Amino acid sequence: MSWNVYLSGEIHTDWRERIQEGANRANLDITFTTPVTHHEASDDVGEAILGKEDSSFWRDHKAAKINAIRIQKAIEDADLVVVRFGEKFKQWNAAFDAGYAAALGVPIVTLHDEELTHPLKEVDA
Repeated sequence: MSWNVYLSGEIHTDWRERIQEGANRANLDITFTTPVTHHEASDDVGEAILGKEDSSFWRDHKAAKINAIRIQKAIEDADLVVVRFGEKFKQWNAAFDAGYAAALGVPIVTLHDEELTHPLKEVDA
């Protein structure tokens, strides 16, 4: 059986690569999808597709809408969503992704440090 797994969450460590490498070593039939993790590419996508903006508000708004479409489609197509919460930054997007997956009935695996167990207890549930 082939699985589609979406990897959501913090972008400052190599956790995605480690999961993908482990799955490859184990010869698991998994297709991984991820958000765009390169900051500039993610931030520039709206202008790249829809044209230049003079206002930073509209630049960010366009990029956010396009990124949201990509992420929502990937979550809808996923058999499993893995969400990694890092300690350094608040991952509002990761929490949103977990909520969206839960609303769709897509199983979620959360990854986070022990210090975040209490703040994320509802997400972990």
